[in-house]
Amino acid sequence: MPPDTQPPAAGPLHPEIKMAPAALADGRELVLRVMPMPADVNGNGDIFGGWVMAQVDIAGAVLPFRIAKGRIATVAVNQFIFKQPVSMGDLLSFYAKVTRIGTTSISVHVDVYAERNPANLQVVKVTEADVTYVAIDKEGKPRPLPS
Repeated sequence: MPPDTQPPAAGPLHPEIKMAPAALADGRELVLRVMPMPADVNGNGDIFGGWVMAQVDIAGAVLPFRIAKGRIATVAVNQFIFKQPVSMGDLLSFYAKVTRIGTTSISVHVDVYAERNPANLQVVKVTEADVTYVAIDKEGKPRPLPS
C-alpha cells in the first residue's frame, strides 16, 4: 500500500492508553479530534457525509488561518473521497498538510482517521480531501498573504 493510505500507527501516551498520534512522520499535523453524536447519524446508522465534510472544512482551515494571520474563506473543495463509513463511537482525527501557498490562497490536504473498537483498537482512514482557502479582508475581498 502507498504510504498515504496506511493508517497511522497507534502510539501510547501512557502504556494503557493507545490513540492516533499528534503528528505523522510525513509532516501531517493533527488539527482536530472529534467524536460524532447521535444527532449526526443518518437513516442507515452511519454519520452523515455532510457532517464529515463540515468537520473537514473546519480542520482544513486551521493551518491556512495561521499562515494568513486573519480571515480566510473556503473557495474550493478540489477533491473529497469517502473511503469508509463513519460510525457512532468512532473518534475522528483530522490531519492536515499545506500543499500549496499562492499569492492569496492556500491549499491543504486533509486525511481523516477513525479510532474504532477501543478494547481492540483499530485506526482506519475514512476520508481524505483537498481544500483551498483564500485570505480575505474586512470587506470579504481577497488579500495578499503576509510574507
